[in-house]
Parts: sequence; structure tokens; C-alpha cells
Amino acid sequence: MRVLQVKTYLFLIFISVGVHTACTTVPITGRSQMTGLIDSQEVMQLSAEAYRQVVDSVKLSNNEEQVAMIKHSGTRIQKAVEQYFADRNQSEILEGFHWEFNLIDNDSTVNAWAMPGGKVAFYTGILPICKDELGIAVVMGHEVAHAIARHGQERMNTSYAQQVGLSLGALALGEDPTVLQRILFEAVGIGSNVATLSFSRRHESEADELGLIFMAIAGYNPEEAPIFWERMAATSGGQAPLEFLSTHPSHQTRVERLKAAMPRALEYFKASKGQ
Repeated sequence: MRVLQVKTYLFLIFISVGVHTACTTVPITGRSQMTGLIDSQEVMQLSAEAYRQVVDSVKLSNNEEQVAMIKHSGTRIQKAVEQYFADRNQSEILEGFHWEFNLIDNDSTVNAWAMPGGKVAFYTGILPICKDELGIAVVMGHEVAHAIARHGQERMNTSYAQQVGLSLGALALGEDPTVLQRILFEAVGIGSNVATLSFSRRHESEADELGLIFMAIAGYNPEEAPIFWERMAATSGGQAPLEFLSTHPSHQTRVERLKAAMPRALEYFKASKGQ
């Protein structure tokens, strides 16, 4: 019993010190987040390996036009955000990023996701809702925002801390080499955890806000974003889950927040056009 108490005490010290030394700030929004319990370089390497596993295990689209739109939109937004941070002497925000944009041939999956380090994947099932490259840019800006805001890494750190707590250090500190990969897949949406749903909704709203800005500085009209989500709502046929049980805000909440953030995004859009 005394050994367990000692382990618990050491764990609490570890978490207390870690939380205070592992906080970073999300670019633009300024929100404080915990991202340093797991080494960033390790997260980037793990993400690259996991992304390659996913890409190698699925069928990539051979539709040249659609693939070209995905890659063009991704690269255009990537270059814009790189320039944005370079102009502000903040290029270190993108340190370790190796961008990649792929289209998975799966018409039944209406989704897209991003892993830490700029690894983005779209499914062909979301393209009818996107309609064109402007619609793709809405989703792409959102996914690029997840990567730049380090949402996946933040969720990994939170899950890591939870698992250390459950195991008093043994499970998440290296005895099971599959733990970090499983945490990564859950963090980017391949798997779910009801305990972190409100946390995920916060990330989704933040990615919406940042995504508007990122598509705007790349020269895409951000006014398309609420239109896209209205199409998404119509496509769901009213079958979207209740907001408190979803990792995403309700469609209506999302549209309202996007419209509220639109004036700032439009300023970036006008600047990208030299207006």
C-alpha cells in the first residue's frame, strides 16, 4: 500500500511539473495549450510513420483532376501560411513540418483529417459537398489549421497524461510501444473518446477560425465557408448527432461562428488581392 502511495505521489509531481513546463500558445488565437509532455520531434516522426501506414493500406484516387485540386489547394495554403509566419519572424512555428496532401478513394466516407507535421488526407466522399476547389479550400484551411495549432499533439499529450494516471506511469512511459500510436490515431479522429468530446469541439471551433484566415491569405474567398457547412448540414438530412455527443459543433453553431469571424478573414482576403 505504501509503494502505491509513493507511486501516486511521484506521478502527481510528474504531472504538476509537466503541465507547468509543457505549455505553448496557439498561433493567432493565443490560447494556451499543453503540448510538451511528449517530445515534438517524436510526435512528428510517429505521425509521418503512421500517415505512411495509412496511405499504404488504402486505395489512393487515380482521378487526376480531383487529385490535382487537392494538391494544388493544399500547396497554395501551405505556401501562404509559410509566408505569413515568415513575415512575422515566426517560421519556427512550422519547424519539423513536411507537408503532404493525398486523396483516398472512398466515396462512403465524408471526411478529411490532418496529422501533426502537415500530413493531410481527404476522402473522395467529401468532394461532392466541396463541389470545386473553393469548397476544397474550406476543408483544407480547416485541416491545415489543425496541424498548425498542434491540436493532434495537444490531444496526444492530454491522453498521455490520462494514461499515465491510470497506470501510475508504467503503460505510457514505454512498456507498451503501441500506446503512442493508438493515442495518435485517436487524437486525429481515427477512433473516439467520449471523455474528450468537449475538448475536441474546442479544437474544431478554433480550426474553423484559423482555417478562415488561412484560406483567405491564400486568396480563397472565406465567404464560401458557411455556405459549405450549410451544404454539409443539408447533406446530413438532419441526422447529425446532438452537439453534446459530437466531436464537432452543430452545423448551425458552426455557421454562426464562421459568420461572426468573417469580417477579420475578409480583411486578410482583401490584402491577398492587394485591395
